Amino acid sequence: VRGITLSEEDRRRTAYHESGHALLGMLTPGADPVRKVSIIPRGRALGVTFQAPAVDRYGYSATFLRGRIVGALGGRAAEEVVYTDVTTGAESDLDQVTSIARQMVGRWGMSDAVGPLTVLPPPGQESPLGLDGVASATRELVDREVRRIVDECHDQAVATLIAHRDQLDRLAQALFAKETLDEDEAYAAAGV
Repeated sequence: VRGITLSEEDRRRTAYHESGHALLGMLTPGADPVRKVSIIPRGRALGVTFQAPAVDRYGYSATFLRGRIVGALGGRAAEEVVYTDVTTGAESDLDQVTSIARQMVGRWGMSDAVGPLTVLPPPGQESPLGLDGVASATRELVDREVRRIVDECHDQAVATLIAHRDQLDRLAQALFAKETLDEDEAYAAAGV
């Protein structure tokens, strides 16, 4: 049962948003394959792009994690490229992006500026009063590095979608028409 009905314009924008995620997933070397793309609203999500690895992963490289950030920013980037503004639809994407980048910098030693150190407590164990032994200068450095990584990934997402605008348009049109595309249909529509 559908909880909400989107206007045609909202459906089209959602098709571009999800197509941005999907196309970047298709074009990013080493990314998990795109298995399904849908613009049928479920819960609070207006659409979904589902990617899954062919085999289970147990460790993640910095390159893979950056690719995840680029892909997660794909919906917002597509809105910027096509509509020149953004909606609130990227909220959960931005939560995911921020979490990955913070862990890369603060927990997994994937920032040259911070070095191979764990400087942040695990997610959910931070002290709201700042009593977890992390110096304010360290927090500021982590925040700067998180912003740098996210900004670089955002620029890459936008540049890739601009360079592949025709594929983005074709994928969004197919998704708008059919509402749900499986893996073969999505790759065929994008011509990837």
